[in-house]
Amino acid sequence: MRTEDAHNIGEEAWSDVLSAVDRTYAELVDYQEQLEARNTELMQLRAFLSSIMTSISDYLVVTGKDLRISDASASFCQAVGCAKDDLVGREIGEFLADAHSERLLGTITRTIGMKSGETFEADLMTVSGHDPVEFKVAPRLDRRRRVTGIVLTGRPLGELRRAFSELAESHETLKQAQSQLVRNEKLASLGRLLAGVAHELNNPISFVYANTHALEKYLDRFEKYFESVQAGAPRADLVELRKELKIDRDLKNLRTAIEGARDGSERVRSIVEDLRRLSADGSGDFVSFDLGETFRIAANWVKRGTKAAVEIHMDGEETCMARGRPGHIQQVVMNLVQNAVDSMAGQDEAAINVTLAYEGDRAVLTICDTGPGIPEDVAGAIFDPFFTTKQVGDGTGLGLSISHKIAEEHGGDLRLLPSEPGKGACFRLELCKGQAG
Repeated sequence: MRTEDAHNIGEEAWSDVLSAVDRTYAELVDYQEQLEARNTELMQLRAFLSSIMTSISDYLVVTGKDLRISDASASFCQAVGCAKDDLVGREIGEFLADAHSERLLGTITRTIGMKSGETFEADLMTVSGHDPVEFKVAPRLDRRRRVTGIVLTGRPLGELRRAFSELAESHETLKQAQSQLVRNEKLASLGRLLAGVAHELNNPISFVYANTHALEKYLDRFEKYFESVQAGAPRADLVELRKELKIDRDLKNLRTAIEGARDGSERVRSIVEDLRRLSADGSGDFVSFDLGETFRIAANWVKRGTKAAVEIHMDGEETCMARGRPGHIQQVVMNLVQNAVDSMAGQDEAAINVTLAYEGDRAVLTICDTGPGIPEDVAGAIFDPFFTTKQVGDGTGLGLSISHKIAEEHGGDLRLLPSEPGKGACFRLELCKGQAG
């Protein structure tokens, strides 16, 4: 081989070596950049996990296969009163009540065997005492799905149960407040009716009083006559005395006076019975009742308390049985009738048209008046609490709101039906159908 050829081969080999070195260096640089990127991601992930372990309110504990703690959330450390460094290496069972440690071991055994999570409740021994915790136990799996440890997440139940208890108490307080609002609305309605009630009671009581006064006079005459009979007065004198005392006439009037007193008493009894039904709080079990009779009683009371002449026309089912609390439904009907009467104040030929009907499993009462109706811009707010179109002092703004709530509690519905402007307002009350008899 010539010297020139050997020299050329040497240069080519050296060039190949340099190229290989350059490629290797480039690959090393690229690999280093990848390592730095992966390291950055790892550092970010560790910082993210650390922030989670620090910020979560639920408990999070990580253990190895030996059930010794390798990491724990700040919330768990705070609950058991130990720093994280003091927790690492200790068994998780140390922090559970004795009876629950065995349950934890059984749960972990099943979790490792089935490689799936399981939930159980145990008492955690915290700095404030035993606290119930709902634990979720899940296995830690590597890439080959081999168990490398256990992850426990726990949610304290003590605060949740206390909150639930407070919520239940608040709900009970709300129910009591609602019942009080219903009673207050009834008292407001009764206040509007006092004048009519006084008049209704005064007439029969005056009638009873007049008849008892007549009976007292009859008794005086009968006693005077029978005293003469008992003294053995002659027949002629008794005949004369009988004529003088008008005994025959009084005997005829006696039955009339007794019947009149009884009729007046029955009238008083009827009024008192209506009052009792009206003032009933409506508590207790649901019963079947006649919705038409309930309307008639409520309408009569409203009419007693108003000076306006309002005609009421009823149509549809003669007996319409509904199911619910009659006292509450009577209050709903009274509110509807009272609002209808108020809307037609000063109007000639005021009338309320009522329809009773069954629609499937529903008993339906529709009440329409001939008043000016409800403007469209306020129709959407009529069931809002304290909303009223009446003057201050004339209404509480609670009647329709409470009525709507009562209807919902009965599984029914109360709504305003669409109507033409100036053609009156119509309300529809739906209740569950009741049983007759």
